[in-house]
Amino acid sequence: MGTAQGCSLQSGKKNCGGLRRKIMRSDVSTTDVVIVGGGVIGCGVAYYLRKAGLDVTILERGAIGQKASSAAAGLLAPLGPLSGPGPFADLLLTSCASFPALVPELEAASGLCVGYERTGALRVVRDPKRIARLRKRLASWQPLGLSVTWLDSEDIHRLEPALAEEVCGAIYAPEESQIDATRLTQAFAQADRNLGVHMYEHTNVVGLSTDGVRVTAIETAHKKSFSCRYVVLATGAWMAQAGAWLNYAVPVRPVRGQMLALRTEKPILRHIIFGEASYLFPRGDAVLVGATREEAGFVAQITEEGLQSLRAIAYRLTPALRECALQRAWAGLRPGTPDSRPVLGLLPGWDNVLLAAGHNSLGVALSPITGQAIAETIITGHVPEMIQSFSIDRFAEL
Repeated sequence: MGTAQGCSLQSGKKNCGGLRRKIMRSDVSTTDVVIVGGGVIGCGVAYYLRKAGLDVTILERGAIGQKASSAAAGLLAPLGPLSGPGPFADLLLTSCASFPALVPELEAASGLCVGYERTGALRVVRDPKRIARLRKRLASWQPLGLSVTWLDSEDIHRLEPALAEEVCGAIYAPEESQIDATRLTQAFAQADRNLGVHMYEHTNVVGLSTDGVRVTAIETAHKKSFSCRYVVLATGAWMAQAGAWLNYAVPVRPVRGQMLALRTEKPILRHIIFGEASYLFPRGDAVLVGATREEAGFVAQITEEGLQSLRAIAYRLTPALRECALQRAWAGLRPGTPDSRPVLGLLPGWDNVLLAAGHNSLGVALSPITGQAIAETIITGHVPEMIQSFSIDRFAEL
């Protein structure tokens, strides 16, 4: 038996030159599944595992849901990242379609409201030269099964009078929705607690004890060890560090996203508005505007340049927002992957380690299907067909 520690790696290959530390155990707990990471993905996986009767422990190095999950917009608008039918469309659409049933179930299980609203979305253009391209996207989305309709200028401004006069074409998707990401994560977490999931916040994992190709225990900085049958790594933008515990390079990197909220004295927008590589949507007494996409390492801070860029787009699309004061601004770190698709399923070379990683900007939208699929893999011993295309094996040649 050994203790796996961090190594210098090439993608997908073991190359361990680091030191192995012997960890003195002063306290050992036994559980079926240890989930490393307490964001919306980790808490969602725990929810479905616990409903199936497994004993589950979540280890979170900070506070539950306080990283990317608290910074996310919470848009359940699957069309944007899709170019037509395929495995990713099946995954994302199935997950988003589960929210109308999941929301009342989760609110009952947690006692918390998650702020789910079916507001619908408009994808708009201001330049007539871009209409042909937008119509092409409409044609690619029509086979997906969601309601999508083309709108000309008059119909657009009937739905959204505050949009700029130059807005001349739009795709209307009335089924697209939004949810409060922070509330959703806390509802998953509270439901987990109510169901008996063991949660340890401010608990740093420092290594994994192994026996052959199985992880036998998780070691923490507090000299507490968690003996387990399965491990789920759900550490968001920090997944590469977690992979290093097992000598495997997981190609997940941090991608910074900045957002802001403009306070509104009266409602200005009714729908989610996508345009000019950004989005605006109403929530409470504000319009939220997002999001930048920046390669800034692990620096999760707002910048004047980022906020000015978001403001400029918001004002171009909705001039009335110029009169609105800044309510707040924030930044988070998305877990990015080379192909902007998640990494799901078993970690090669290990019999009982699963990845729930690399959700990019879709962690909230994909949290139900991720939780269900990871739980099914552990319970049945078989990887569901829906997530087989998202194995880390696809990056083997990187």
